[in-house]
Amino acid sequence: MSERSRDGFGSRLGFILVSAGCAIGIGNVWKFPYVAGQNGGSVFVLFYLLFLIIMGVPVMTMELAVGRKSRLTLVNGYKSLEKKGTKWHLHGWVSMIGNYLLMMYYTTVAGWMFDYFYKFATGEFEHLENGSAKATFDGLMADPIEMGIFTIITVLIGFLVLSFGVQNGLERVNKFMMLGLLLLIAVLAVHSVMLPGAKEGLSFFLLPDFGKAKAIGIHKVLAAAMNQAFFTLSIGMGSIEVFGSYMSKDRALSGEAMRISALDTVVAILSGIIIFPACFSFGVEPEQGPSLIFVTLPELFINMPLGRIWGTLFFVFMSFASFSTVTAVFENLIVCLVDNFKITRTASIVINCIFMLFASLPCVLGFNKWSGITFIGGKNILDFEDFLVSNLILPIGALVILLFCVTGLGWGFDNYLEEVNTGEGTKMPRWIKNYLRFVLPVLILIIIINGLV
Repeated sequence: MSERSRDGFGSRLGFILVSAGCAIGIGNVWKFPYVAGQNGGSVFVLFYLLFLIIMGVPVMTMELAVGRKSRLTLVNGYKSLEKKGTKWHLHGWVSMIGNYLLMMYYTTVAGWMFDYFYKFATGEFEHLENGSAKATFDGLMADPIEMGIFTIITVLIGFLVLSFGVQNGLERVNKFMMLGLLLLIAVLAVHSVMLPGAKEGLSFFLLPDFGKAKAIGIHKVLAAAMNQAFFTLSIGMGSIEVFGSYMSKDRALSGEAMRISALDTVVAILSGIIIFPACFSFGVEPEQGPSLIFVTLPELFINMPLGRIWGTLFFVFMSFASFSTVTAVFENLIVCLVDNFKITRTASIVINCIFMLFASLPCVLGFNKWSGITFIGGKNILDFEDFLVSNLILPIGALVILLFCVTGLGWGFDNYLEEVNTGEGTKMPRWIKNYLRFVLPVLILIIIINGLV
């Protein structure tokens, strides 16, 4: 197949940082620490790293391979590589729906980060009494105007950035945000380990304690680590595939996938190094759930010397982490419409922006005006949208992409291996074929089943 003309990144660093920015998000700095806390800390981290290598990296190479070979987004990428008469491309449409669903609630949570950055930067938290952080978060949830404003700001800025193109918009802004994120997280981590009592927090997070894991249940820790390692890379619905379509043929894909995964892991680990020493230093239980970021940590910053500065820096970091994912997935939505409906990039930006402004409102209203609307298991709108994406679309999509790349019914292992090994760098060994065909599908099925029970 001849190479198609395609916009691309200006540098390899830009590709790695933008792709890592798509993977690095709220899941790393919000979900990872509290899931680690609930599952015994260090043993969970060990299993997480193992599953990241044996599950996450291989599937990421498959998304990148389909994108780079086809030079198209997922629907037409499948069409260009699938055998005549097969319907693998139908998964591309499901993936598009998944990306829209993800942004329908992710923009709201990203708006919370911007809101808290604004509150700390303007000194609003300085005037709060001890124990009032929960009331502040509850007040945000109850106010559709405040939440809606920050959600709208997130959507508008995201599409504004992308209106400047791949290199001048997406790549330039994400380079700045990712480098800034890495600097901020290093500063915050150094500050955290210098707190009194930090040693206990670091031990909890980094020194394996199998006795604690056994008390929780090794099988539960394994399942949680497998889920987190798989979902942290945002693979399964073409979010990474689009960046493969912008890649050159200079580098083999295994090494690039490992670098992206390594950046993603560094941010997750450093987030734990920020949070757990602070928890132990101020006597906070690390097993707390999602409230850890929006209730517990603000409470810590309120009582910490120079807390306004540290709180502001922390939520700048959180805002960068969430916004890098927003712009990366928005780019996917934009180029999907361009590829599938043959419209201009400008038209796609306008259509997507208008749609997302309205599509994000149900999640905002689901915490207040529409709080009575619930779904299976009593889930509110955000939880239900997240359930569809995280428990169904992502893992099932990853299984489809895997089978497409390694079976004769799809693109086929030989074609996939040739593409993934094109260029300099780490090569995918041929002996891995049976693992990819027979073992990895079972591991992904375990994730799917675990997410549904």
